[in-house]
Amino acid sequence: MSAQNSAGIQTLLDAEREAQKIVQQAREYRTKRIRDAKSEAQKEIEDYRKQKEEEFKKFEAEHSSGYKKAEEEANKEAEVKLEEIKKSGKAKGPKVVEDLIHALVDVKPEASEKIIVKA
Repeated sequence: MSAQNSAGIQTLLDAEREAQKIVQQAREYRTKRIRDAKSEAQKEIEDYRKQKEEEFKKFEAEHSSGYKKAEEEANKEAEVKLEEIKKSGKAKGPKVVEDLIHALVDVKPEASEKIIVKA
């Protein structure tokens, strides 16, 4: 009977070792699946990020062209106004300088109205 018990115990030990191997394989498989799922999720996130960045760049390119046109038109208008001011300065500059010099040199003192009224 002891040989039979010994054989039964040995069978149970073998079964336990086999069960441990199966459990270990299941853990390794689960760990591998988790790693694969994580890397796949990371890849999907990167793909999604790239897609959204491309959409943003396209949107930005479509909508920023209006601002560039407005800026160019404003610059053209500013250049036109600058040219007008320069022409006006060249045409009227000498007369303005002459009038300023006459105002400084040809002083004609006059009494203030307040002084005239009191007298």
